[in-house]
Amino acid sequence: MDNSSPITGRFQGSGKGFGFFIPEGSAAKAGDYFVPPGDTAGAWDGDTVEAVPTGEDPRRPGRPCAKVKRILQRGNELVTGVILKADRALWLRPDNERLPGLIKLSRGAHVQAGEKAAVTVTSYGSSLLPPLGTLKKTFGPAGSRQASTEAILCQQGIERAFPDPVLAEAAAVRQQVSAAALQDRRDLREKTVITIDGASSKDLDDAVSLERDEAGNWVLGVHIADVSHYVTPGSALDEEAFARGTSVYFADQVIPMLPVELSNGICSLNPGVDRLTLSCFMTMDKTGAILGHDIVPSVIRSTERMTYSDCNALLAPGCDEALTQRYQNILPMLRDMAQLAKALEKRRRNRGGLELESRESYILCDENGSPVEVVSRSQGVSEKLIEDFMLAANETVARHLFDLKSPAVYRVHEKPSLEKTENLKAMLAPLGLSLRQADNFSLQKVLDAVKDKPQAPAVSMMVLRSLMKARYASENLGHFGLAAPYYCHFTSPIRRYPDLMIHRCLHALWSKQEHSAPRARRRAAACDRAAVQSSQREIAAQTAERDIEKLYFAEYMHAHIGEHFPAAVSGVTRFGLFAALGNGVEGLIPVESLPDDHYLYDETHMTLTGERTGRVYSFGMALEAVCVHADPGTGRVDFRLPGRENAPGREPQGLPKVPVRRKGEGKATGKAPGKSRGNHRAMHVPKGRKKGKR
Repeated sequence: MDNSSPITGRFQGSGKGFGFFIPEGSAAKAGDYFVPPGDTAGAWDGDTVEAVPTGEDPRRPGRPCAKVKRILQRGNELVTGVILKADRALWLRPDNERLPGLIKLSRGAHVQAGEKAAVTVTSYGSSLLPPLGTLKKTFGPAGSRQASTEAILCQQGIERAFPDPVLAEAAAVRQQVSAAALQDRRDLREKTVITIDGASSKDLDDAVSLERDEAGNWVLGVHIADVSHYVTPGSALDEEAFARGTSVYFADQVIPMLPVELSNGICSLNPGVDRLTLSCFMTMDKTGAILGHDIVPSVIRSTERMTYSDCNALLAPGCDEALTQRYQNILPMLRDMAQLAKALEKRRRNRGGLELESRESYILCDENGSPVEVVSRSQGVSEKLIEDFMLAANETVARHLFDLKSPAVYRVHEKPSLEKTENLKAMLAPLGLSLRQADNFSLQKVLDAVKDKPQAPAVSMMVLRSLMKARYASENLGHFGLAAPYYCHFTSPIRRYPDLMIHRCLHALWSKQEHSAPRARRRAAACDRAAVQSSQREIAAQTAERDIEKLYFAEYMHAHIGEHFPAAVSGVTRFGLFAALGNGVEGLIPVESLPDDHYLYDETHMTLTGERTGRVYSFGMALEAVCVHADPGTGRVDFRLPGRENAPGREPQGLPKVPVRRKGEGKATGKAPGKSRGNHRAMHVPKGRKKGKR
């Protein structure tokens, strides 16, 4: 056996006995390891483990293997699934297909077969005994989008309701700014300051202003709700915000980080009312270069509550006269803002910032909350304008805190790993695209090569999946995707806890009492905790948003079974092709349903090639897809190629065999049939619904 030192990381299961070990920290650069059956030490998907490398897989030279030595922390204390009944016992079939099998419920559980439920795991089983659990919560009959939505939220630890102490604190917050709160704040209430958000947004946490100074330079003001004035360290509101980490958005719903009294009330920068803010003023020349900055506590009174659609219309040629008249007081400033935003975008691109295609799917629901349409929308002028201004403010504040050696929570994005780079090169090759190295300019060259071409969305997705995941850290590591040496999240404290921490760090710089060494150490420790917690809760929120979105997609597609759609291959596996429609809906075309042939899977280049015909299916290729199945309870959508609608494919999950120990027989093995689709380890990229998501 290999004598290498143990490495800490995460175990990713397959549901078929084998798995993958994903190292953490500095060891992550080496890439992932294959864990053969028998070397998992009973680890489940999501567990934190210690593992040791064991050399290469003899069946697949070049693939490194590892053996799990010890389970450090279980990642599945709570498991959701569907209740089954067999031989007078109740079992839970997990929703997560990467978990090893069924979980037997303890006696006395009051639940019916066919219900969606959550179970607390009390034993993870062994080679002889099945896992055991106690019933925690039920969500209603399985198969509905509503029950599955609540199960997903429960699985990710996302609570809709706030605890009573939190609600009591929120109710006690005054909904008007007091005179005492204005002390030592810069009064900006007479300045022209506007918010620009989606029409349905209620938590308005950023506003902008633009003027020229005496030298003719731009003075861009980014004004952010001062949530830290109302949410103080150690309060019930603070502890709950820390636990949640972020607001969660899906379809027509939001689960806020803060109660509505704050998120939609006193913290929201609603028009015509006084609001406490932190303002970042950036003096810029005509190229967008920052000549100086000033960050101050302030008070504003928003002039206009603008929407993206109205701003886009105002900035477009031939704008409606009535709309122009309505906003004639701010139209010159809007036009100047659009001009400055172009300069900022050009400056960021010239330094190597990646321009990935940004297209979001929006689920439109009826009065009952059911999806009636799924639309795809690209950024307009005003969306880009606000993103450019927020990015500038985030960079400026991060540099400010770094230069003053203040503790902070940075938003970091590291360079792609060697493994991810090599995988990207291999995927680009079938498209005739080459990549020498994964630096910013080389990646942008690839993106530019397919701009405005049909394969552009697929290539953009390839590049995005090749990048490391952005996260929070108390150490400044820079942001690769933005080519920014300093970056943090400052602009959304209503919905993100790291932004709230940044505001507290700024307030500490202005407070003489906070400059003592003990307080600085406590603040640094708080930043460490917030970075770890916020990264974890961001992943949970993104996972929930993505999985719930699939349920809505499937419910929408259920009304379109039999219809034909233009699509593109968004994933290639040995068991079939994933096809994505233009609106973002994704489904599987099983390999069994492809035109008659035996298809060989090339994992390196992500292709399926017919052994007899030589027909090749590759990532990004355009095709036509027919919807043949859509299940709102699981989010599963199945497609077929035209003329192959009745070809074989995945069967709906039936009742699996349940391991039961019968009288006179040996002990149960605890093994249940594997449910995984295979070892496909797709990386899904959630679509941001709020600005500043980078």
